[in-house]
Amino acid sequence: MDKIMKANFENLEGPDKELQYEAFTAILAATQEKVDWAYEVWDELVDWLTDADNHRRSRAAQFLAGLAISDSEKRILTVFPTLWEVTKDPRFVTARHSLQTIWRVGLAGEEQMLLVISHFIDRFQNGADEKHYTLRRFDMIQGLKNLYDELKDENIKQTAFELIELEEDPKYRRKYSGVWK
Repeated sequence: MDKIMKANFENLEGPDKELQYEAFTAILAATQEKVDWAYEVWDELVDWLTDADNHRRSRAAQFLAGLAISDSEKRILTVFPTLWEVTKDPRFVTARHSLQTIWRVGLAGEEQMLLVISHFIDRFQNGADEKHYTLRRFDMIQGLKNLYDELKDENIKQTAFELIELEEDPKYRRKYSGVWK
């Protein structure tokens, strides 16, 4: 890891909110591509998934989802249950940010993609008792669209449309369908 990226991770914990935000966005941007430093921060990020600080939980979930493409050892498969729990965080913003980025795990390979999709399907079908479940459903449909845009796998698109058809409220069915236009 170069000095700039090390400084970004240090700045995440610093007192300056502006530097924290700049560091956060720089790290997220870096994880859009494969990086050679994923395992230098991996264990700490995994620990953060269950940290008392919701900012750490959110950051860890988003960073690990992005780092999945750099995870040649497929550690994400072991970590995924804990990562998925952050998408159900008591702090709604933490949960939502995590849910909005977890689709990136699916870019790491077939096994990872199927894991993400199966969790989306289960949650879409069985999460109606969750607070703000229509927003969560929207985020999952958007995640499937993002995966489809990256992978061009028609099965992903088909799955999304099958889930959309499960929505009984026409207003939300239109909203979810709108993601695919």
